[in-house]
Amino acid sequence: MTRWAGPWPTDGIAFGADYNPEQWPEEVWADDVALMRQAGVTLVSVGIFSWGQLEPEEGRFEFGWLDRILDLLHEAGIGVDLATPSAAPPVWLHLAHPEMLPVGADGLRLTQGSRETWCVSSPIIRAHATRIARVVAERYGHHPAVRMWHVSNELACHNGRCYCDVSAAAFRDWLGKEYPDVDALNLAWGTAFWGQRYASFEQILPPRRTTAITNPGQRLDFDRFSSDAFVGHLEAEAAVLREVTPHLPVTTNYMVMGEFNQIDYTATTPLVDIVSNDHYLSAEDPRGWAELAFSADRVRGLAGGEPWVLMEHSTSAVNWQPRNLAKEPGQLLRNSLQHVARGADGVLFFQWRQSRAGAEKFHSALVPHAGADSALFREVCDLGATLGRLAEVRGSVVEPARVALLWDTQAWWASELDAHPTIDLHYLDLARRLHGALVDAGVAVDVLPATATLDGYDVVLVPTLYLAPAGLSDRLGGVVARGGQVLVSYFSGIVDEADRVLLGGYPGAFRDLLGVRVEEFAPLREHGSVGLSDGGTGQVWTERLTATDAEVLATYADGPAAGGPALTRRAADGPGAAWYLSTRLDGPSLAALVGRLVDAAGVTPVVAQPGGLEVVRRTGGSGSWLFAINHTEADLPLRAAGFDLVRQAPHRAGDPVPARGVTVLRE
Repeated sequence: MTRWAGPWPTDGIAFGADYNPEQWPEEVWADDVALMRQAGVTLVSVGIFSWGQLEPEEGRFEFGWLDRILDLLHEAGIGVDLATPSAAPPVWLHLAHPEMLPVGADGLRLTQGSRETWCVSSPIIRAHATRIARVVAERYGHHPAVRMWHVSNELACHNGRCYCDVSAAAFRDWLGKEYPDVDALNLAWGTAFWGQRYASFEQILPPRRTTAITNPGQRLDFDRFSSDAFVGHLEAEAAVLREVTPHLPVTTNYMVMGEFNQIDYTATTPLVDIVSNDHYLSAEDPRGWAELAFSADRVRGLAGGEPWVLMEHSTSAVNWQPRNLAKEPGQLLRNSLQHVARGADGVLFFQWRQSRAGAEKFHSALVPHAGADSALFREVCDLGATLGRLAEVRGSVVEPARVALLWDTQAWWASELDAHPTIDLHYLDLARRLHGALVDAGVAVDVLPATATLDGYDVVLVPTLYLAPAGLSDRLGGVVARGGQVLVSYFSGIVDEADRVLLGGYPGAFRDLLGVRVEEFAPLREHGSVGLSDGGTGQVWTERLTATDAEVLATYADGPAAGGPALTRRAADGPGAAWYLSTRLDGPSLAALVGRLVDAAGVTPVVAQPGGLEVVRRTGGSGSWLFAINHTEADLPLRAAGFDLVRQAPHRAGDPVPARGVTVLRE
């Protein structure tokens, strides 16, 4: 799909950070701008948390400081991604309207003193947020420094679900639009169980803390409602900006990373012109780079393959993880170019200058506490120079893959509700492991919403899709019919959209496609494992199933499903097939299965060579660029030729990519 048709906010790949000049005396600003020029900064986000600075009292505005900083940035040739400041309402607004403060599931109301401290259903915050958005847009929408709008900040990051009475009323209104009557709701939620039947919508509350397990259908709908509320908030602010300044693109920074899932971003994406994402590594994850690649591919899938912006990541340590490890030398460049390889046309950070005070004073920045005379700032300057040399890459796209991996936020919500067969099964686990196996094999993969078109894909992977979108089985059947390979995993296709089990044997949504019928789940004890007939190992989960119309490729050698199928394949008339995996394979076995699937489909690596390098190709009208990222301690050969834009030197096929280094070839 085509998104923003206007000019990109910068000439080359955008480089910069959140810039918060209000944290510093004005005499520091000129030094900031001079250092930005030295580092090659081209775009900064301004005003994200500045509402109290802009409007210290209701209706009284102080614009002078922002006028001066925008003028300074423009004179230096630095563009601005100007924010609406709703992420941090001023203290006076909280004091005047304490009813806008969010309430937890336990009924306790939070207080002001942090950020995103508001109930998204509150008409107070909606009115004031759209009001200040209009004020900012009318004053600065035609300032020559302003290149893009940044709506709020990390929507739902800290206030994803509110359980107050205002939210309760809004939830009832939402339910009234989703269901024709309360009887339909009772049927969907299964309220006959535990005597929960409702006589009217007015009796319904949010799923607040109660004596035992809350109704899962109610929980799932409340997740949907809460996500939709933030979608509505984004839509309201964006509408004001487009009314006043239709010439500027609108974005908001997603949080496609780790375990964050408070918003269904497939619903917000149609509301933004440029998709943006924040990503922070888990410092203690030895394969954090693989999670980065997975998250970046998810963002690209949301963007429909179009270029996107990395709005925030960190130069080194963050302040909010249990152990905030500093990045090793070279990791700043490596992490940044991983995002660019996977489609980012902007590389920004939180934040420009490391805060001296406040909650995030130990969060790294482009200018650290040590100042510009530091190894970290020298790395920042090196990154800026490298991105400058990669300017020609901007506007190109990641070469379309022949492998698709499907994910779905609503399936994620539903799969991690209470009282499921085991606490050891996690929605993203298999998705990340399958993606990692493909990356290790050098095979390109597109990570797509489960509702996306599957045209052009020869391999489609469906991991732990507990709640499958309507019609997906038929679309997967179409892939098989045209000769493709489809893999569906355990705990997929189990329930309908209301979290009601599809009866007749699991996996109800995919039984006919796969030719299997599961009678009972047989999860394993903690740290348990089972042997498989092909020499592999199963972990966490097994199933007692029958292959009704499928070939059995591996069986359980022991454990609660001993003798039964573990891996099956249902062949079509041609080369296509639907595979079913009923256990969590160990790493080598999963890699081998991925190899069988891509081989069966005739899918080859991006570059045929020994493993060890993460390799991605971007293509455009003027050529192609091959990114090779080395995450190991040894130099590794890259069997491709071209001109290395990182080192500004020719690269012959077989020349090495340095240990922990990056090569970007103009092919």
